[in-house]
Amino acid sequence: MFGNKGEQFMRRVIFHVDVNSAFLSWEACYRLHHLGAKQDLRKLVSAVGGDQEKRHGIILAKSIPAKKYHIQTGETVVSAKEKCPELILVPPNYDLYNRSSKALIKLLSAYTDKIEQYSIDEAFLDMTGCCDDPERTAYEIKHRIHTELGFTVNIGISENKLLAKMASDFTKPDRVHTLWKSEVKEKMWPLPVSELFYVGHASLRKLSNLGIHTIGELATTDPVILQAHMKSHGLLIRQYANGINESTVIDTPPPAKGYGNSLTTPRDVVNRDVAKQYLLSLSETISARLRADGVKISMVSISLRDWDLRFYGHQVTLSVPTDLTVEIYAASCRCFDELWDGIPLRHLGIHTGRVSRDDFRQMQMFDKVDYEKTRKMECAVDSIRKKYGMDSIKRACFINSPGRIEMDHMAGGVSREKRTVDYTKEQVI
Repeated sequence: MFGNKGEQFMRRVIFHVDVNSAFLSWEACYRLHHLGAKQDLRKLVSAVGGDQEKRHGIILAKSIPAKKYHIQTGETVVSAKEKCPELILVPPNYDLYNRSSKALIKLLSAYTDKIEQYSIDEAFLDMTGCCDDPERTAYEIKHRIHTELGFTVNIGISENKLLAKMASDFTKPDRVHTLWKSEVKEKMWPLPVSELFYVGHASLRKLSNLGIHTIGELATTDPVILQAHMKSHGLLIRQYANGINESTVIDTPPPAKGYGNSLTTPRDVVNRDVAKQYLLSLSETISARLRADGVKISMVSISLRDWDLRFYGHQVTLSVPTDLTVEIYAASCRCFDELWDGIPLRHLGIHTGRVSRDDFRQMQMFDKVDYEKTRKMECAVDSIRKKYGMDSIKRACFINSPGRIEMDHMAGGVSREKRTVDYTKEQVI
């Protein structure tokens, strides 16, 4: 196809690949193919969740049969068991999930080298120029994943990342859906506005007060009205409602290119100070890893997931590389303040990038901390924790007291998670 001036025009093609009930699917596949299980967890009333003896145990993934009992991802294990006492509950196995995710990315790499791993169980693929028939190629990928890896995926196809992700969320599981810009009015506009990416609970309330209930109504609302009531965020989601999104697929960086951590909270976080304390806990863990590896970072991003695990993200670039807890925490708070609209949160994460091994620090006129003094102090803390244990020294704000929310002062670290599962202690049915 050619443009007005004869230049060749190639339609952009983006895939969004999303694993169906990833944690449960990967667990089911492992048990069937490696442990000799006779029944498929995906066909039973089952879920992956934390230890119900602990108050912070939550449902991480559920089977389709479990939906009949109104079991929700993110609710407590105790609550899920109350809804269905016969619920089969299996513990999370993060090592298994990482291996499964890597296997997925390896398979996808056979089709394009432009892959952005959006999360452990989903990825964007820039397929522009890589396939003559996008739908046929998507079905081929879906079939290969099922036959070679054992689990199913949904694949959304469009000209941009936004619409591709919206398409993959259509009917599940094991489906391929298109959402080209020409199909937006037919397929997307009738949907509830709550299903649009970046529309959280606070935004939903404002839209409802304006009489906006569908994506189509949002798309056709006067932008002046939206800006008056919702500022720039209103204009952004109106663009999304019209299928406008120019973000590019960012190639997945090698693991060494960034350091990150995340946590799932025991209950909805609705308080800004509590959320920032969780970010401080994550900053402590990440900065300690940076100093241990002798590296610094100059990019900080945060990820938020609400009660139904909708994803929100934002990042900032630092003026100078750092490995300090206080600077990483300050950057994550800036991201948080610019991103969060009051929506109840169940998951927070921090990721750092642009890693360097610079031994020097360029002093800035407006430095807010004495870098050398602060680093010596934080390195001393590292040494104490290494010798006497992680809990030997902690910030005062994490010391338990009446009325204060109990939380780990160094959250998300590998040493805090149960990375593997002892299957000899598990009942494999």
